[in-house]
Amino acid sequence: MTHQLKDGGQVMHVGMLARVEGEGGMHIEFEDGRVKDVKLNIFEPPRFYEGFLRGRKFTEPPDITARICGICPVAYQSASTEAMEAICGVTTTPEIQLMRRLLYCGEWIESHALHIFMLHAPDFLGYESVLEMAKDHPDVVQMALRLKKAGNDLMTVVGGRAIHPVNVKVGGFYRMPTVAELQRLRPDLERGRDDALAAVALVAGFDFPDMEQDYTYVALRHPDWYPLERGTEVVATSGVRFPVAEIPDHVEEFHVAHSNALHARFDGGTYFVGPLARYTLCFDQLSPATQEAALAAGLGETCRNPFKSIIVRAVELAYAFEEALRIVDGWRDGLAASVPVAPRAGEGVGASEAPRGLIWHRYRISEDGIIEDAQIVPPTSQNQASIEADLRTAAEKWTHLDDHALTHRCEEAIRNYDPCISCATHFLDLRVKRS
Repeated sequence: MTHQLKDGGQVMHVGMLARVEGEGGMHIEFEDGRVKDVKLNIFEPPRFYEGFLRGRKFTEPPDITARICGICPVAYQSASTEAMEAICGVTTTPEIQLMRRLLYCGEWIESHALHIFMLHAPDFLGYESVLEMAKDHPDVVQMALRLKKAGNDLMTVVGGRAIHPVNVKVGGFYRMPTVAELQRLRPDLERGRDDALAAVALVAGFDFPDMEQDYTYVALRHPDWYPLERGTEVVATSGVRFPVAEIPDHVEEFHVAHSNALHARFDGGTYFVGPLARYTLCFDQLSPATQEAALAAGLGETCRNPFKSIIVRAVELAYAFEEALRIVDGWRDGLAASVPVAPRAGEGVGASEAPRGLIWHRYRISEDGIIEDAQIVPPTSQNQASIEADLRTAAEKWTHLDDHALTHRCEEAIRNYDPCISCATHFLDLRVKRS
């Protein structure tokens, strides 16, 4: 909706964004035909997760934080377990890490499939929703549902259920899946890998606006594999690299009046986390098949067009299926599900790569394992400044469009990020002063 101001300016206000997870809107103000102000309004109520983690036992965050999001609960579980194990000086077994990676593959699969086909593809194909798209492209939607189901089934077998998994704990799992259970998933995983590679070629054929953004990309990096469940260090396109434990030294959170979620700065500036960052910083660690698919889709070894994030997500989708098959085929029975973890006083950081980007947790616990402080920083809150910058670029680039077309283009710019607004809105420091 566009409003005319008394001074001759115009305000375009979209009260509710469609096809994003959570509740948010956008506000763009024009003056003399130029963009004067841009805001991503996140008005979904804060949920105070950090507050009610304080005073809980150090073993509880994997179950509590998983409830922050129904789409990416594993990201919260992984970051919280990594943080607690770092504080307690515990190293889990390679098999436990593999199973965590397999569970994370399930989350990447179901989340990327949901975003690519249900939330993002309608933008490029000219539909208001996937329901309308299904009438003309039933085969594509059926493929999307198969892909989503494969991810859900994988999360159910490894995590105990598809939404808010219950099999994860500090130190590992309550039980390990058996070879027989995992092998039953194999036909669907194999078909999913082929479907995902086909999806890369499909979305590569979309019409992409020409919009390159020169943000600082930030992602995890591991010496042995493309980052999912963990990394040994954080790397950035600025050339900075440092251990995960030092993230709080580089990221500063701050409040803006128009958002119930904090914004963040990396080394004092705007930065970007997510598929484009992972792809650009870790392309060399993709499998040969997914590298080939990416290059055939017209991507280089880096990507800075946020509208092409849909291609990168499809590449990561195929990679997640490949990784899942690799782990399933190498699995064996009789492995320990967890290692013992005894509490000790200290502070630690854990990080993982949610489908939407780098997520990190910081906890401080007492000697008897009681949480004294908690900080949870999801990808959408870190990306808010980049989203607003993209909105400004889009509004300036397409000012000539009518209100409906410009609104649609700006909503697309937001959906490029697959924002999880619900995840971001537990960031609010509520202070009450009584006198």
